[in-house]
Amino acid sequence: MYGLAVRWSLADAPDDVDEKLRDYVEGTSLARFSAMDGLRFKTWRTRPGEWFEGTYVFETAAARDEFAASFAEKAAESPGSQIIGSAPVLQESFDVIAVAEGQAGFAAGPGPRSTRS
Repeated sequence: MYGLAVRWSLADAPDDVDEKLRDYVEGTSLARFSAMDGLRFKTWRTRPGEWFEGTYVFETAAARDEFAASFAEKAAESPGSQIIGSAPVLQESFDVIAVAEGQAGFAAGPGPRSTRS
């Protein structure tokens, strides 16, 4: 399996960016990537106020590399960049050595609305 990480800094993003990103992912992006050919899975990760990242795992290196090249051309205008107010600070390809499914099983769909106490 073949991975790609795309990360944005949230250091200079608007105060409501975390909520706007969650709304965008749940309302639009989740469905788009759930139907993507060649994609095994995508995970959206965040450290609120610090960074936001899309982590993709593709079936083949060719699928990953094609997506990475296409995204790099339009990254600064992507919906994530528009919401955050800046282009990604990192786009990095990697190899996935293994994926383990634990006893709790794999769950697709949105995560918790907030991890802050």
